[in-house]
Amino acid sequence: MDVKRVKDYLYWLYYQYQLVTCSYVLEPWEQSMFHTITVTVLAMVAYTAYVFVPIHVRLALEFFSQILGPQAESAV
Repeated sequence: MDVKRVKDYLYWLYYQYQLVTCSYVLEPWEQSMFHTITVTVLAMVAYTAYVFVPIHVRLALEFFSQILGPQAESAV
């Protein structure tokens, strides 16, 4: 893959991000604060999902396995 094409694509993604969030109208120091807060919130959401989602999935599986009862083994 061409490096220039990847660079242009990443620049386009960043431009789309600025358009969606309307951060292009902010002053430079406001942009840096906005981006810092956004990245911090996204990192906290990702960490929380990484830590707590597997626990809740395991508890849900245990709950439903108790409700449905033990599965009958097939006789061979």
